[in-house]
Amino acid sequence: MKKSDSKDSTAKPPHSLESRIVGALASAAVGDAIGGATEGWMHEQIMENWGGFVLGLAPTHKQNTISPWLERGNGRVTDDTLMTNLMIDTITELNRHIDAFDLGDVFVPKMAFEKRWLPEMQIESNVLNRVFLAEKYLVLKLLVVKSDPREAGVGNAVNCGAAMYASPIGLINAGRPERAYDEAISVFGAHQASYGREAAGVMAACVAEAASPDGSSVERITKVALDLSKDGTHEAIAAVLEAAKEFSDWQTAVTSGRVRDAIAPFDTVGEKYREPDMGAKMPSRTKSIEELPVALAMLQITDGDVRGTILGGTNYGRDADSIASMGGAIAGALGGAESVPSDWAAKVEEASGFSIFEPAQRLAKSAEVIARRDLATLAKEIDAVNRSLIKHG
Repeated sequence: MKKSDSKDSTAKPPHSLESRIVGALASAAVGDAIGGATEGWMHEQIMENWGGFVLGLAPTHKQNTISPWLERGNGRVTDDTLMTNLMIDTITELNRHIDAFDLGDVFVPKMAFEKRWLPEMQIESNVLNRVFLAEKYLVLKLLVVKSDPREAGVGNAVNCGAAMYASPIGLINAGRPERAYDEAISVFGAHQASYGREAAGVMAACVAEAASPDGSSVERITKVALDLSKDGTHEAIAAVLEAAKEFSDWQTAVTSGRVRDAIAPFDTVGEKYREPDMGAKMPSRTKSIEELPVALAMLQITDGDVRGTILGGTNYGRDADSIASMGGAIAGALGGAESVPSDWAAKVEEASGFSIFEPAQRLAKSAEVIARRDLATLAKEIDAVNRSLIKHG
């Protein structure tokens, strides 16, 4: 379906920083929970096994074989939200910008030793017990063998594992996408390399732009993604966004297969999501993760609508929880707290057994402290430059 006219590029109205942070993180959690039900399935399988589009919280189909020890779907958040909450805990404990060393010194011990409720497993345990191997790698490299955190991600399987919890870094750099990109690239050197690390930087930048204090727009967010992304990540985003221009609704987009066709040349996993190709997850300058470009496509197709962005990612399938969560984070930051689907959010909190708003409110308090400190530092730097110019003028 061709768009009859272009989307309105007018910036969304300004919201408070707290509102944007709550909008981003609550919408990300909702997307994670809804997309969790369809993770691992192709769109055609989703349509067949759920009897049509998934339009809200849904149970994992009985034939799901992702992990028999996980009870996916039914409104339960997955490891995406658990890792995001660990990142929030790290930032709020330190109350400042962070780097790769903080991932080793603070984040990983929390991941390995602190117990919290794991909704999919219905037990209280450490997050290490829930995550998959590419995330367990953090503990091996940073806690066991004490690698230099700045380069510990080298050698890990390249995937979306860092990008899926990069949103808090974007939010503490609201309105400064370049700064968010740089900070995320620094931090996630401890976890990822190659296009996995690049995607984390671009994800943080997109969230930072979406959370701009003066308002933003889908057009500005996608421009940031294109301007800052490098190598295969840039080419993949450009290709997918170009394909997405053809559509004005997510239903037609996912059913057509055009979005998948656009990302396929850059995706190393291959067509069988649960049976990756031989070259899957290997470093490359020409490849990209699938999740972020597709999330941006759904954001563009729905003009930043939170519900539509989440449902587009959910029904696209494959790594649906991460696609829906990333898209939800960007759309939620753009729309503020009022854009969070309250009916979905209440059910996700009930099913997951904890608040999806409380961590966001804590991060908002830290973000304000960090922003004030940044302004004070900037004022000192400007004063120093002015004095230097006067002295040497």
